[in-house]
Amino acid sequence: MKLKKNSFMQGAFIATVGIVLCKIMGILYAIPFHSIIGEQGGALYGYAYNIYTIFLSISQAGIPLAMSKIISEYYTLGYYDAKERAFKIAKRFLFIIGFICFLILFIFADQIGYMIMGNVEGGNTKEDVAFVIRVISTAILIIPNLSVARGYFQGHRFIAPTSISQILEQLTRVLIIVIGSFLMYRVFHMSLKATVGCAVFAATIGGVVSYAYLLWKEKQNKKEFLRQDIKVKEPKITSKEIMKKILFYAVPFVMIDLFRSLYNSVDVLTLVKTLVNDIGYTAKDAESVMSVISTWGLKINMIIISVVSGIMTSLIPNLTASFVQNDMKGVSEKINKTYQIILFFTVPMTVGLSFLAKPVWTIFYGASKYGPLTYQYLVFVALATAIFTSTVMIVQLLKENKTVFISLIFGMLVKVLLNIPLIHSFNKMGLPAFYGAITATILGFLTSSVIALIVLRKKYKFNLEETAKESLNILIAVIAMVIVLLGLKLVVPINTTSRLMAILVVALYAIVGAAVYLFILHKTKSINNIFGEEKINELLSRKKKTKNIKPKKVVKNKIQKKKKVN
Repeated sequence: MKLKKNSFMQGAFIATVGIVLCKIMGILYAIPFHSIIGEQGGALYGYAYNIYTIFLSISQAGIPLAMSKIISEYYTLGYYDAKERAFKIAKRFLFIIGFICFLILFIFADQIGYMIMGNVEGGNTKEDVAFVIRVISTAILIIPNLSVARGYFQGHRFIAPTSISQILEQLTRVLIIVIGSFLMYRVFHMSLKATVGCAVFAATIGGVVSYAYLLWKEKQNKKEFLRQDIKVKEPKITSKEIMKKILFYAVPFVMIDLFRSLYNSVDVLTLVKTLVNDIGYTAKDAESVMSVISTWGLKINMIIISVVSGIMTSLIPNLTASFVQNDMKGVSEKINKTYQIILFFTVPMTVGLSFLAKPVWTIFYGASKYGPLTYQYLVFVALATAIFTSTVMIVQLLKENKTVFISLIFGMLVKVLLNIPLIHSFNKMGLPAFYGAITATILGFLTSSVIALIVLRKKYKFNLEETAKESLNILIAVIAMVIVLLGLKLVVPINTTSRLMAILVVALYAIVGAAVYLFILHKTKSINNIFGEEKINELLSRKKKTKNIKPKKVVKNKIQKKKKVN
């Protein structure tokens, strides 16, 4: 079937739908998967996946966007030879990089396993970790070229195949993870190592299915891709020039993705060993904590991260337009508005999820010793990530890649240098030791965000006074929300082990909390300031009209009665 080019709005809609569906699947599959492999299995899955993402970042991050830009540029200009050569060069280059990354992971899996587990006994072994890393390393042979293919389609403005390929990849992954894990562990009674190996191999199978689909679509539409405009005289563009262009576009995104992956990897490499060897945790307890931080807790945090992604997707075009027009006042206003909207949604969501950590955890994963205790603090990483992600995206839009890079380095240094000391400090204070690692992550993300904002303020002369003002109002509203929820807690306890009761409790608290939060922000006029007065005034005027109708009728009736008496 011949493909149709998508308009900007169509493409944005299709891409958004694809992303949302993938995110939903990525969150929901965790529920049955956790019930199969448990916390020890989740820790093993997290070890492998976090190490894998580092090498995946090196081998493919930024390439879809880079290819999309390059292909679109050459295609628009009618440079069809350069366009096709760029596609082939990118495929060859990434296959080589991917193959090298695969070899490193596969060959040095034992050493990586030892770096993660050390001499810790009583839980997953370094051999288990090495096995799972070797299995997931195969995905790096296929995913980079899959990324190139997606960029190729995007560059030709064929958005639907890219979105379908993403959905196919995620759906295949989820089905193999859930069904495969169930069959291996519950039916055939295979080892936990083999079960988790099956789960991580789903990344490879998902990549193969997705890539096969794109190759099929490419073959179907080969004539359209290779169609040349004979009127255009194409200049000679060397392979070296094309390669430089690819790296120019891709490298900044490679660095950003790489640093994001490294944050979790610091915990993978240090947390369990420190908790067991220095603090005195058992391997089982340490890995329960690790599973929350590296796997299960992150799935719930995706709810908040997805909200931020949606907000940024809608706000980016407006910010970009102001920047292109050199409207610095508009840029400043829109940056303020971006932060206000993000904080409006993420702060109450974060505090609410922390307050309801136990029932929320019960809904997803059932009862757990360390799950709710860990997650009630881990959720604040989602807030820090939200601020960090939005800041980085803003800085990138303003073409300040150097600033992004510097801020990421300093943030990473904070995480690396403070991780183990903070684990010990929290333990000495009588608090859960692993809160130290979570704190180091939060401080790292916030450091990167603050540095980036300082540089931007100096260069673009904008301030965040309006954001600071609205943040204070949001904070007041959240405090009021918490006070009311604490009162509600006296009447409706949140300690429940039943999933159905947990759902009802979360729903009740969410409704009450949202009502209080919105009421306070309405009274402080923050909602008007953040979102504009038009729609809100419309709603309020309708309510006022409805209220004023009845008293008028009453008055008329009274007058009529008086007339009759007279």
